[in-house]
Amino acid sequence: MKKILISLVIILFNFTSFAQEDVAGSKDHPSLNRMPGYRIQRYKENEFNVYKDFKDANGKKINVEGHYYFIEYGIKKGEKKPSNAQIIRNYTNAVKQAGGTVVYEEGCCNAYLKLIKDKHVNWIRVQSYQRGVSYQLWIIEEAQMKQDIVIDAKSMYNDINSQGRVALYGIYFDFDKSEVKPESDPTLGQISKLLSENPSLNLYVVGHTDNVGDFNYNMKLSEARAEAVVKELISKYKIAKDRLTPAGVGPLCPVTSNDTEEGKAQNRRVELIKIK
Repeated sequence: MKKILISLVIILFNFTSFAQEDVAGSKDHPSLNRMPGYRIQRYKENEFNVYKDFKDANGKKINVEGHYYFIEYGIKKGEKKPSNAQIIRNYTNAVKQAGGTVVYEEGCCNAYLKLIKDKHVNWIRVQSYQRGVSYQLWIIEEAQMKQDIVIDAKSMYNDINSQGRVALYGIYFDFDKSEVKPESDPTLGQISKLLSENPSLNLYVVGHTDNVGDFNYNMKLSEARAEAVVKELISKYKIAKDRLTPAGVGPLCPVTSNDTEEGKAQNRRVELIKIK
């Protein structure tokens, strides 16, 4: 009987010790450590995901996308738990000290933050529960999904000849920005090759957006992105200026419905259209 009791105590001790540890495969985000006395009890990480519950400065839901982290922390047994407000304030202060901003706050228990670090935008949400028993952290490192397959010059030429246009998804911009990212070089190189091999071909470079946000803003953003692509082709690839005409049509020419994230991703694009 004593042996059975001893075994049960050992099993219970081992279970309690295990329950105090972080869940397997989890880790703190490199930019933000945890509050003292907490363990990771739930963890999820995706190379690319769309988070639909971030809020802007007006409290309106917006989508942010990129490398996705979800971390839920729970207080360890015997540890003194802080208040909800103390947890939230620790994170907002840490982000502000690092040069970030508080985008929006909901009461004492929910904050939406933005931190630019190493030229990357980090969207951060922290929410505390049950008077500090647990809290959750979402971090989305903004990035566009990597386009592994790049359309080549020959395929561009065939689409332009058969359809009068070709849609490109390998030209990248940061969220709400018009600067062309270095990851766009393979596609820009193929556009340069297309123009070099077809010296009589002149093109409209047309920027497109999804329907999220203000219409007039999207119109300006799409044109600014088209202009940035043209500038890149002229300065870096030595394409003659008179062969390229930038234009922006915002959300006016979708290729599919904007009702899904997949549809919105397809509608955010740059198109090359043949000038007669």
